[in-house]
Amino acid sequence: MIERFIQKNIATDFERGKVIVVMGARQVGKTTMIQQFLSNGKALLLNCDDAEDRAAIEDKSSTVLKNTLANYDFVFIDEAQRVPNIGLTLKKIGDLKLKTHVIVSGSSSFELSGNINEPATGRLIEHQLFPFSLGELAGHTSEHEESKMLESRMIYGTYPDVVNFPGEARRTLSDLTNNYLYKDILSYKGIKKPEVLQKLVKALALQLGSEVSYNELSNLIGIDKATVETYIGLLSKCFIIFKLDSFSRNSRNEIKKGKKIYFWDNGIRNAVISNFAPLDSRNDKGALWENLMISERMKRNLYLGNYAQLFFWRTTQMKEIDLVEELDGQLTTFEFKEKPGKIAKIPTDFAQAYPNATFATITPNNYWEFVGLRQGIQSKPF
Repeated sequence: MIERFIQKNIATDFERGKVIVVMGARQVGKTTMIQQFLSNGKALLLNCDDAEDRAAIEDKSSTVLKNTLANYDFVFIDEAQRVPNIGLTLKKIGDLKLKTHVIVSGSSSFELSGNINEPATGRLIEHQLFPFSLGELAGHTSEHEESKMLESRMIYGTYPDVVNFPGEARRTLSDLTNNYLYKDILSYKGIKKPEVLQKLVKALALQLGSEVSYNELSNLIGIDKATVETYIGLLSKCFIIFKLDSFSRNSRNEIKKGKKIYFWDNGIRNAVISNFAPLDSRNDKGALWENLMISERMKRNLYLGNYAQLFFWRTTQMKEIDLVEELDGQLTTFEFKEKPGKIAKIPTDFAQAYPNATFATITPNNYWEFVGLRQGIQSKPF
């Protein structure tokens, strides 16, 4: 088994006596990871896709919940968003202060979050799980061995089934995009045109690494700007994409309302556009490198809990920096070059406006410190 970084965090959080919630896209390994905890004691697994399992906790009193759960060391409530009023149920469980370790998972983050946050405030600890990080994969083998797989990760991504069965990567990713990618969103009220959603995701995939305009997307797809914004929000909540806003503090010529969209997984992005060609025949390899590095940095920061904010920077004169990371008032900036040994320079305008910022070029020769999951690692110029 490839150990997930948040396993240690979850094990520590058990001691806090709260309900553990694990959210993430479908097929990223939530159930596999959680089942490893269940092997450490007497366990109850409730799969809420099953009506009988769901009925065991749905609309039950605190007394019934206690009688159902208290005799177990671990209770795993899977697909919890299927339970009506799941937030109230989890509030009751949290208030019982059981010695039982309760873990909840769900793939529909917007449904699960919306149903649990308000009623169960203060009784939950939330974790997010993504496709394997490069740091997790290197922890299973080594940085040296994982480096050999870099082109594959840029093209096929790091979903568990892709990593474990590389010969079936194309079929796995096609199945994910066709059968799972939009499932949670399309079950959400008001989403009635799956073909529109698919067109939007493809348009975002083709603009990878570039600024996006909601107005342009609206005209391209034939829906209003508000709907574009709503759909992008739902895609973000379902862990398909994420957004970076433009960074601006004190310069008139800085772009202040720009945005870029990235995918949590390169393989999903390439499946959306049906392109798994090798790097040497692609014209988007720079964008793939940028997407891989930024998504890995996002995973790293979330797993380490360092609360850094990520932006891109550009001026009206088209000077730009791929990534600006702000943590505790310190600015660290990065440029991504997929050609080993190619070094960028920080734009003079940025250096003058933010003289205390640091700058580094991230290439296939030096990316491990940038994506590493070791506690206390610092991002400094290399």
